[in-house]
Amino acid sequence: MSLPEPLRRRLSSFSRTVFTDSPRAGPRAPAGRADNEIVSSLPLQMSLYFNVYFFPFWWLSTVVMLHLKYPALSEYYKIMLVTVMILASLIEVIRLYLGYMGNLQEKVPELAGFWLLSLLLQLPIILFLLFNEGLKIQPLERAVHSILALFLTFQVIAAFVTLKRMVNKLATHFHLNEFDQLGEYPVPGFRSLGKEERAVPMTGRGPY
Repeated sequence: MSLPEPLRRRLSSFSRTVFTDSPRAGPRAPAGRADNEIVSSLPLQMSLYFNVYFFPFWWLSTVVMLHLKYPALSEYYKIMLVTVMILASLIEVIRLYLGYMGNLQEKVPELAGFWLLSLLLQLPIILFLLFNEGLKIQPLERAVHSILALFLTFQVIAAFVTLKRMVNKLATHFHLNEFDQLGEYPVPGFRSLGKEERAVPMTGRGPY
């Protein structure tokens, strides 16, 4: 299972725009090093690993507490909390999948999707569940939401750094290929021009 191709192109374009460093005159690393360098993040992968095991506990705790306090909530917060829980659960499953795919396989579109879901959707939702006192937050909820918020904050930062490394590696590889192709297929007329210049007699009076 992979992202649709139009979405992949949009995420790739977004990544090149946001995560690429300032333009450079040429490659700064040998071609072999650019090809073989591993840019996946071990800290990010460890965080995703523990997040996967924590998510069922978070979901079960939140659902149990919602069931217990549901009669005490107003109709407005009942509808809102159920909707938010469904959205948060779906987003978390998609987010963790994209994080695993993007980091382990060094896929920029997937990791960019993971970063956007974490920063723009999941983190605001968890902060809403953590700080909105109208939801009658219980101690267990505050604890599990705080842990998930810490996971999300760390993953947003780690994914940002990893994306910059991945995008810059791809940009360096692209520039190296351009230099290689230029060496294999030089500009037409360049060598002939050099021969004509060497053929000019050094008489001091010029070619004429």
